Amino acid sequence: MERMNELGFYTLAGNPKSPRDLIDEVVAGEAMGLGSAFISERFNIKEAVTLSGAAGAVSTEIGIATAATNHTTRHPIVTASYATTMHRLTGGRFSLGLGRGIAPLFNAFGLPPITTAQIEDFVGLMRRLWRGEVVVGHDGPAGRYPLLVLDPEFDEDIPMTFTAFGPNSLALGGRAFDAVVLHTFFTDETLERCVHDVKTAAERADRDPAKVRVWSCFATIGDHIPEDIRLKKTVGRLATYLQAYGDLLVQTNRWDPAVLERFRADPFVAGFRGAFDAKASTEDLERIAPLLPNEWLAPAATGSPEQCVGKIQQQFELGADGVILHGASPAELAPIVDAYRSKRPEGRFDHLAPNPAA
Repeated sequence: MERMNELGFYTLAGNPKSPRDLIDEVVAGEAMGLGSAFISERFNIKEAVTLSGAAGAVSTEIGIATAATNHTTRHPIVTASYATTMHRLTGGRFSLGLGRGIAPLFNAFGLPPITTAQIEDFVGLMRRLWRGEVVVGHDGPAGRYPLLVLDPEFDEDIPMTFTAFGPNSLALGGRAFDAVVLHTFFTDETLERCVHDVKTAAERADRDPAKVRVWSCFATIGDHIPEDIRLKKTVGRLATYLQAYGDLLVQTNRWDPAVLERFRADPFVAGFRGAFDAKASTEDLERIAPLLPNEWLAPAATGSPEQCVGKIQQQFELGADGVILHGASPAELAPIVDAYRSKRPEGRFDHLAPNPAA
C-alpha cells in the first residue's frame, strides 16, 4: 500500500468508549496508507504514554505523535525516557508532541499555567538528555534540577511537535520544534497566516523553514457518516472548543466576539455540565446548533468523498505541509482516503518521512 505521509488521523477521536479501539484504528490506518497517527491526551482513559506504546506495538510503518501531552504532568526524566523508549520501539517513527493545556482545567487541578519560556527551556533539556549529556544544577523556567541524565552513551535524534494556537506559540514552534499542529476550525485566512508565522519564526532562528512541518488539523466529516454522529463531530466539537478556550479561538479566527457572548449567555449552554462532544444528546446538539454561525463550522471537509478531497487539497494550496483528517476513525475515513488516493499528485510528497515531524 502506498504510504501517504502527508495525511494523518487522530486515534480515539473525541470521547471513546474503550482505549482498545486504538489498536484496530492504528492497524486500519496503517493498512490504508495513512502516514501518521496522532494521539491526544485527556485525563480519563486517554493517557498518552500508554496509548503511544500500544500504537507502536501494533504498527511497523505509520508515524506516531503525541498531540499533545503537557510537560508539567511528568518529571523531565520520565518524559525523556518515555520518548527514547518510543523512539527505539518504533525505529524512529515517534515524535514527542507538547502543548500548553487547557487553562481552566489546569487551574481546577492546581497545575501552574504553562509559559512559552518553560516549554522552550524544556525542549532544550530533552534534546540535551537525548544527546547523552549529564545536566548538573539546572535552574531555568522549566524548573530546578540538581541532576538530570539518561545515558551518557545516548545520541538520539527525536523530532518534537508542538500544538500551537496563538502568535507566541506559533513563533515558538517555528524556532524550537520540528513540526507544528494547528487547531481545528481554522479559517483559510487563519491557516495561511499561521503557516507564514511558523515559517518566518524558523527563518529568523536561522533554521530551514521547509524542515518545520506545519499540520492543518482539518475536521473531516463526510456525508456517509450518520447525521447524529456528524452533529456530534461538528456542532458538538466546536461547542466544546468554545467552552474550553472560546476567546482564543474567536480572536485567532477574527470572528465576532459578540456571537461567542451570546453562545455563553444562552441558559442551556451556561447550565450544561460537561463537554458537549462527550455528554450532549442529539437533542441537546440540535438545540445549540442555531447559536453557531455556518461560517464558524465551514472550515471542514464535508459532503461527498470527492467534495471532502477537494477541501483537503485546498489545505495544501494554502500552505499546509500535512493534513490531519480530524474527528473520524480510519473506518469512517475510508471512502475519502480512497477518493484522495486517486487524485494524489504524483511525487509531490515523496520527500516526507513517516515520522510526522521529520
